[in-house]
Amino acid sequence: MQNPSKSVRFQSVAKWWGIPLLAIALGPDPEKNEVRGHARGIIAIGDIATGVLAIGGLARGGIAIGGLALGIITLSGVGAGLVSLGGMAIGLLAIGGVALGGVAMGGCAIGAVAVGGLAVGYYACGGVAFGAHVLSSIAQSPEAVDFFESWFPFVKM
Repeated sequence: MQNPSKSVRFQSVAKWWGIPLLAIALGPDPEKNEVRGHARGIIAIGDIATGVLAIGGLARGGIAIGGLALGIITLSGVGAGLVSLGGMAIGLLAIGGVALGGVAMGGCAIGAVAVGGLAVGYYACGGVAFGAHVLSSIAQSPEAVDFFESWFPFVKM
């Protein structure tokens, strides 16, 4: 079993615009009085990670993968960004258990275009759907049928 107080710190010598290409920071660092490692680099891996590609418990960056991820593309338990996939996803394109965004897909989806078990949006498609143009088991507006058939051909009601 691994020692929970053990920490890992690494920064590549190679840099791009003064930022390390790879930074890894896991676990506490008593010397810096850090409870969690914070990695900052082009590729950052850590308890907290900030980078173009960030992987960590809290990940922030262009592509963020983590428990809580904030970025352009996020894959996470909880995500926020332009494209988010996760347990809870917030973004321009959000895919998750709970999805909030421009285009939202999930168990509960809320967005301009929403597809899910519960869908709320201008265009909404789901088991229970609320919106201006709805496609559900109860209601099928012609505008919603046309929209979803053209943009989401895999969605069938």
